[in-house]
Amino acid sequence: MSDATYNFSGRVAVVTGGLQGIGAAIVAAYRQMGATVVIWDMAAEDDLGAGQLKVDVSDVGSVDRAADATLNAHGKLDILVNNAGFAGATLPVERYDHDAWGHIINVNLTGTFNVCRRLVPALKANGWGRIVNIASLAGKEGTPNAAAYSASKAGVIALTKSLGKELAGSGVLANVVAPAAVDTSLLDQMSSEHVAVMLAKSPMGRLGQPREVAEMVLWLSSNSCSFNTGAVFDLSGGRATY
Repeated sequence: MSDATYNFSGRVAVVTGGLQGIGAAIVAAYRQMGATVVIWDMAAEDDLGAGQLKVDVSDVGSVDRAADATLNAHGKLDILVNNAGFAGATLPVERYDHDAWGHIINVNLTGTFNVCRRLVPALKANGWGRIVNIASLAGKEGTPNAAAYSASKAGVIALTKSLGKELAGSGVLANVVAPAAVDTSLLDQMSSEHVAVMLAKSPMGRLGQPREVAEMVLWLSSNSCSFNTGAVFDLSGGRATY
């Protein structure tokens, strides 16, 4: 149950990686507030009637196909949440597989670029729009043994800052959320020791919850957010230092 209430009736949103974890919480929150949501996810069925499309955000052709289908079905787009991501193994740089590095960068950073590049024109056409990109505190701090993930999320932060400035006069706001460790299946890709280190760094002594990320995303994509763009919003339980 959401603590704040928004009216997203008539709004159309795309949420990438929306079938589980943070993405699923965001989708549920939007729908609770009346939005029409299309989930783009590798694990989705191609079923616009069910509000989902099978999309590989790292593949330009897949993104183009999904964009055409979404816009043809709904006629517009109001909100974009780039949440699709991949953590990968936790290993030191000298042991990191080159192909694994490339996959993480392609999904997390290039995937966010691919989706923004394709959907920003539709948002601008409205004269109103909201983009919320999901990064990570790792993109600000640099997490040991997670260089690829940290680098990809640092790129998402910089991309969002640049995009926010580009769109500042268009009515479209672009912001980024940088959570610390959140209690999702993404943590299963990491070693238990790595997760324990992240947890130990939290002054609150706990993991974040997907619902808490969704609450911030709701505000950032509402009319209540009107003078923030290109900004980074931490969700760290007190861990963030800048």
